[in-house]
Amino acid sequence: MRIIIAGAGDVGTHLAKLLSRENMEISLLDESKDRLGALDASYDLLTKVGSPTSLRDLKDIGVNGVDLFIAVTPSESVNMTSCLIANSLGAKRTLARVDNYEYLLDENRSFFENLGLNHLIYPEVLAAREITESLHTNWMRYNLQLSGGNLELCVVKVREGAQMLFKRFASGYFAHGKYRVVAVKRNNETIIPKGNDQIEPNDLVFIVCRHEYRDMILEQAGKNRHEIKNVIIYGGTRIAQKTIQQMPSDMQIKLIEPDRDLCYALSEKLPNAMIINGNGNDMEFLKDEGIEDADAFIALTDNTETNIFACLAAKRFGVRKTIADVENLDYIPMAEGLDIGTVLNKKTITASYIYQMLLDRAEVRNVQNITSADAQLVEFVAAEGSRVTRDKVKDLSLPDDTNIGALVRAGVGILVNGDTQIMKDDLVVVFCKSHVIRKLERYFQ
Repeated sequence: MRIIIAGAGDVGTHLAKLLSRENMEISLLDESKDRLGALDASYDLLTKVGSPTSLRDLKDIGVNGVDLFIAVTPSESVNMTSCLIANSLGAKRTLARVDNYEYLLDENRSFFENLGLNHLIYPEVLAAREITESLHTNWMRYNLQLSGGNLELCVVKVREGAQMLFKRFASGYFAHGKYRVVAVKRNNETIIPKGNDQIEPNDLVFIVCRHEYRDMILEQAGKNRHEIKNVIIYGGTRIAQKTIQQMPSDMQIKLIEPDRDLCYALSEKLPNAMIINGNGNDMEFLKDEGIEDADAFIALTDNTETNIFACLAAKRFGVRKTIADVENLDYIPMAEGLDIGTVLNKKTITASYIYQMLLDRAEVRNVQNITSADAQLVEFVAAEGSRVTRDKVKDLSLPDDTNIGALVRAGVGILVNGDTQIMKDDLVVVFCKSHVIRKLERYFQ
């Protein structure tokens, strides 16, 4: 597959690095030679200095016949224009990063398709949805609805004293069929559990279940629910704005922003929030603004370090739910090690969306790149006669670093064990390391 990415900013560069590992032909186009840097020497991809809206530059990079043209520059108009040009020059599919939510509405989809814009993505909106969902499921680090709501992924931090600690998977403790542990994150290592593995204190545990068994997970993981009514958000970024717009009307929201001029603009744009000019890393300021009474603190500035330290400060004041936007991927393990709460990264959210489009050799319904683990959650549909339907799960010789967690058959979520027989048209939920997805596709074709 041949892919051209226009825009070597954070999102474009991350995507180029990620996709270059998938044995695809990746080209990265940007107007700045400095942004392209030494990427072509360090990764298996081609870089070109040029404008994404230049016919000559697009022709030179080979846009004619390209399988996918992705435009993720900071400018919405440049992205949309370059996709229109790429389509006219022969690109098979296009994807543009946009900043206008109206463009994403279902009633506008065919309009943009007819223009040659096949896919539109607004990473900040996707990030905002994750934040609001995280507030609803606040005893978890992360929650994801799967298979149209038939199943879900619950990610919990397990502390000292929890019932599920030190139980080996071969012991039968987890063989109750109510939930299935598909992965464990310990320090910086993601473990796909085998029989002799066990859960240890401070592990991040990834669990697939049906909704009705959430309470069992909550009890055995030693967690407690708490209602979130008072929220403090630090940083008036676009993610923060979209998050506030999605929050319920009965939630008390304070938005702290250091830029006074931006505060005035936000006060008109966000009538359901109290806008406060100040520094979210100032402990005395936070105390004056009622941080000790906050149920949740969300750090969404443009600075990763600022967000991490702000969440640490909130933890010192006893805030139970903290969320940090950690855009520097290298900082994610450190952020998790500091136990700052839920970590958000819109690059990985964007990558999940694009992966879903690229995995087209098997029927793939959904792909989620899990920020807190070096792994992905994939929903495959088992084709008639496919390898995955020929034996019980325990006899499939699946690739290492793979765990089939559950399946949906005739609209019913079913947890998988070694004796499960997958059938054609089953929607199968697989948790795996990123490097084995291509191998897995062959099992479902």
